Amino acid sequence: MIDLQCNTKLAGDYKSKSQIARILTEDWCGRTLYCAACTSDRLHQSTANTPGLDFSCNSCGETYQLKSSSRYPANRIVDSAYSAMISAIRSDHVPNLLALHYSQHWSISNLLLIPRFSYSESAIEKRRPLGPNARRAGWIGCNILLSKIPPSGIVNVITEGIVVPKSTVRNAFQKMKPLAGLRPDARGWSLDVLRVVEQLPEKFSLADVYQFEVELSRLHPGNKHVRDKIRQQLQVLRDMKYLRFGGRGDYERI
Repeated sequence: MIDLQCNTKLAGDYKSKSQIARILTEDWCGRTLYCAACTSDRLHQSTANTPGLDFSCNSCGETYQLKSSSRYPANRIVDSAYSAMISAIRSDHVPNLLALHYSQHWSISNLLLIPRFSYSESAIEKRRPLGPNARRAGWIGCNILLSKIPPSGIVNVITEGIVVPKSTVRNAFQKMKPLAGLRPDARGWSLDVLRVVEQLPEKFSLADVYQFEVELSRLHPGNKHVRDKIRQQLQVLRDMKYLRFGGRGDYERI
């Protein structure tokens, strides 16, 4: 395990465990993490209270947001305001997400990287508004649903305390990067179809993908020609080298 206890003095007089965790994990990331998008081995920590942004790469300009929790992010990651997240996705200003899981003994257990182009509006869940007695009554937050992100779009950086090689992390980031070239609205469809494809066997048919027509219709209620869209997105994924077309409606994941 990667121990954080040696730096607990940084937290000063904080009593809140979440505040202590924020300070310790941000310090560790600032000293240890590297950019997944280029060869830079250093990330620059943002000034305090910069909304939605914790680190950036001075070499390539990629930005990162850190979310730390003592719970492993198996299903969802609690994020910021729902409206702000949707706006950031639509304007293509979402940072890369770092989801860090620490133990109750102040050690880093797991760290996930979700590239900024790996999730769309389909993966954002609106939470209930805060009650009338809350300090920010009526405020609506959101969750990022990991189940709505293609598995290839969730990159392991640390797994059960074991550090994944930088080359593996960077290769996984580059594998998803072609999606960054799509408009955010078109990217959402591509990601949803890719997620479906990654649930299927390595070799699959168009008919296999059609089985998810209802689910895709629910995610994209404005589209009345879902099967046409599925065929179009399979061609997009083929052109991006995610798939190989075998003819007669047969496909293979690359």
